[in-house]
Amino acid sequence: MEKNQKILSSNSDFLCLDLGLTDYKTYFLSLILAMGSVALPYALHHFYMAGQILLPIYFFVLIGAYKFGWKVGIITAISSVFISFALTGMPMLAILPSVIIKGVLLALAAGFFAVRSNKLSLLNMLLIVLSYELIGSLIVYLLTHNLALSAADLVMGYPGLILEVIGGYILLKIISGYGRKELEANTK
Repeated sequence: MEKNQKILSSNSDFLCLDLGLTDYKTYFLSLILAMGSVALPYALHHFYMAGQILLPIYFFVLIGAYKFGWKVGIITAISSVFISFALTGMPMLAILPSVIIKGVLLALAAGFFAVRSNKLSLLNMLLIVLSYELIGSLIVYLLTHNLALSAADLVMGYPGLILEVIGGYILLKIISGYGRKELEANTK
């Protein structure tokens, strides 16, 4: 096993990886996840208010940070916002800082919960989503003094938050064993 990749959990249910900044997989996976974070919002914004209600830009940040570590999550969070803005003009310039703040908080929360719990659960997903949204909303309010902007994800985007919890859990469950063959090969 490479020195810069740690296996945080090797139980039978969920394999959590922590990829390092010198591992090429960190950047490759971040690119793949960022492409998803650009494509999904772009597709949903073609339907009336779907992007603002479903909050799709955060979904792949959650997946990346929980499965592959906070570094992958942060790279995905920041790069996807700038790539999306450059290619599509979304998110709007006025909300770019709040989207970046919440994306980074999501990556940190997901990485923290994955490391601390060493398992995948709906409760973890719920705690991650609530923590990044509540802390992020508070930070955005303190920076902007705009209650509508800071609480928009909670007020209008709650269906997206529910989908993050349930959809994130399902997708992470599907990819839960990724990396297991490499781990087994390296431990023999």
